[in-house]
Amino acid sequence: MNPLLQFNAFPLFDQIRPEHVAPAMDELLAAADAALNTVTQADFVPRWEAIAGVLDVATERLGRGWGAISHLNAVADTPELRAAYNAALPRITEFFTRLGADERLYAKYKAIDPASLNPEQRQAHHNAMRNFVLGGAELQGTARERFAAIQERQAALSQQFSENALDATDAFVYSANLDELDGVPDDVIKAAQAAAQADSKGGYKLTLKMPCYLPVMQFARSSALRERLYRAYVTRASDQADEAMRKFDNTALMGEMLTLRREEAQLLGFDNFGQLSVAPKMADSPEQVITFLRDLAQRARPFAQRDLADLRQFAATDLGLNDPQSWDWPYVSEKLKEARYAFSEQEVKPYFTAPKVLAGLFKIIETLFDVSIAPDTAPVWHPGVGFYRIERAGQLVGHFYLDPAARSGKRGGAWMDDVRSRWLRPDSGQLQTPVAQLVCNFAEGVGDKPALLTHDDVTTLFHEFGHGLHHLLTQVNERDVSGISGVEWDAVELPSQFMENFCWEWDVLRHMTAHVDTGEPLPRALFDKMLAAKNFQSGMQTLRQIEFSLFDMLLHAEHDPSKDLLPLQQQVRDEVAVLQPPAWSRTANTFSHIFAGGYAAGYYSYKWAEVLSADAYAAFEETAGVDGLPNRETGQRYLQTILEMGGSRPAMESFKAFRGREPQLDALLRHQGMATPG
Repeated sequence: MNPLLQFNAFPLFDQIRPEHVAPAMDELLAAADAALNTVTQADFVPRWEAIAGVLDVATERLGRGWGAISHLNAVADTPELRAAYNAALPRITEFFTRLGADERLYAKYKAIDPASLNPEQRQAHHNAMRNFVLGGAELQGTARERFAAIQERQAALSQQFSENALDATDAFVYSANLDELDGVPDDVIKAAQAAAQADSKGGYKLTLKMPCYLPVMQFARSSALRERLYRAYVTRASDQADEAMRKFDNTALMGEMLTLRREEAQLLGFDNFGQLSVAPKMADSPEQVITFLRDLAQRARPFAQRDLADLRQFAATDLGLNDPQSWDWPYVSEKLKEARYAFSEQEVKPYFTAPKVLAGLFKIIETLFDVSIAPDTAPVWHPGVGFYRIERAGQLVGHFYLDPAARSGKRGGAWMDDVRSRWLRPDSGQLQTPVAQLVCNFAEGVGDKPALLTHDDVTTLFHEFGHGLHHLLTQVNERDVSGISGVEWDAVELPSQFMENFCWEWDVLRHMTAHVDTGEPLPRALFDKMLAAKNFQSGMQTLRQIEFSLFDMLLHAEHDPSKDLLPLQQQVRDEVAVLQPPAWSRTANTFSHIFAGGYAAGYYSYKWAEVLSADAYAAFEETAGVDGLPNRETGQRYLQTILEMGGSRPAMESFKAFRGREPQLDALLRHQGMATPG
């Protein structure tokens, strides 16, 4: 039996092999094609439930089968799986492009009277009608054919970009000696030694994976070592990489993708891809986004300039660095933070053992949202993956996988993805519970010690769980607007960024710490130092995010894709940044969010949604009890007005239902220490 064709329980991740991909896709695509043919027949009655019972059932199975393959391609990449994935990708792309542009199906949806639908169905129908237009359903003849060809080519280019970024990251290895690692935390040194030994080599294996790269940049006293890793990191997948690495160069792919995106937008009647991208989002236009970003940059700039002046002065007077280079700034920043706040990330790290953090996170979720979380069993793709169930009042709510550790063959970064959505299934009448995957890239434990997380890691974990809760706690029964489905892209980060706030609450944090050696909780005095340092360099960090966001939007709204994008990147840096990287830096070549992650002309969403999330969290600050713990009634209101509603209504309606008004910028500026008096 092909494990990709088993839909009764959870994906059989431990049994899926590359040779299963092609035959499974053959069968699922044939079934989906047959379903499409059935519902588009002239005598098929255009009713919502009738279409869902035939077509949605078939396409959902196809999506779940392909989703399992795509997931494994991201977390357990092998040459064989990659080849099978790439062979099937054009066929999957072709089908879903054809489905979204099918004028016969479009006509059936047009014939459905929205008044005959319940509110959830009406929102799903509204989205479907819009998506048909954006999917090319109104195109004719050669324009339709060209649109389909563009979709297929873009899917291939996006996958190649992602593979190049992964391969360029995995290919770099530097064998350091112990002297070079002076200043690097002991747990990082031990992990590097263990990695070298796993390769049957001596020395210390350094890589560009975050659990290794970042602490070396922050703590290694050797500027030469920092420069070596920095240069390798910012030239990945570019023409500036070492000669042996240039085979991963993404430059040409990026140019072709930008050209295709503009052509796609113009086929659909837009001037540029930026306009197409915001069409289904909260933002009204690229111009509104650009104005928002520039306004926020203007507010943050004085704080960023002060941050930089502090760094330069400290580097010169305390470290003897009169002309710090790009690879020196993380080190200088860490040293200044230690000097100013008597606090180091490495001092905090032993208190954040992964099991204790997870238990603390679960307690918050259970308390605020009236659920229970417990380990469960299901096939997994790696021994380090956990699987859990969520219940409320004894009733199953959903399940999630947690894959926390970085490893070779696993894409960098952190993300949430859905395995299946909550859905009152039209074929069986049964309620399907949602399942999510939460993926991070933290350091693994060394020896018999549990994994240790930095506070940034803890924040990342909370962030991804925010996405997971949005998907899992929905009470919407219509699949296309259930959980994260149908939520505007620039609002989808609200629940994730909202959860990050809890990482700065003492009464929350103290329950999720235990020193790896002594078991002692995090001392209040150390937390107070962390809190004092919370907004350290927030001005520079804000400008960095705005730089990425503005570059992304201008790239898709104003840039001529036939021209080199480097001048635009420099123009944005000249306008926004207070620190300039070297001329040979090529960070755009691994900007996977916009070239392989669905955030094209949408990276601004992080800052846009941060306004929403900060304002939403202010409601908890306003109602906190004397014990300092989040107010449970406010938690229930947030659950009912935002998380449970999913995409079943516009995000602004959900926000106003929770806060009683439209969002305001004040809370974000206050949370980041950039509020101006008066």
